[in-house]
Amino acid sequence: MTYQTQMSNPGRSGLARIVGSPIVRTMSLLALCAAYIQGPLTKILDFNGALAEMDHFGLHPAAFFAVAVIVFELTASAMVITGFLRWAGALALSVFTLLATFIALRFWEMTPGMDRMMATNAFFEHLGLAGAFVFVAAFDLTKGTGR
Repeated sequence: MTYQTQMSNPGRSGLARIVGSPIVRTMSLLALCAAYIQGPLTKILDFNGALAEMDHFGLHPAAFFAVAVIVFELTASAMVITGFLRWAGALALSVFTLLATFIALRFWEMTPGMDRMMATNAFFEHLGLAGAFVFVAAFDLTKGTGR
């Protein structure tokens, strides 16, 4: 990059270096997967609570689904963070998030009020999270070429 190019767009190369750095990328992927790490750890530490959650959502046998969710979320998160088949882990978490959102956040069935508003907000936040995982998968599959 020439001096002239740097002067016409000051800070761009520095910002790109920071945002594109391996530590920022890893921390961003860790943040994206935070709920999929915290959730399983909570389930492991309170397995009875995990069983109650599966029962609440009608997932039977509860023990099977609790263990499956724990293993799935930790494995897919590890894939996204480490880069091992990142695209597959990201797409799996996207689909999982959409399914879980439609099971757990059925705001349209709730009576108007604070609980419905909170469920509505969480529903759309989860749609954004699912979209972010699709973006990660697309970026990984194209290696950031924008194709």
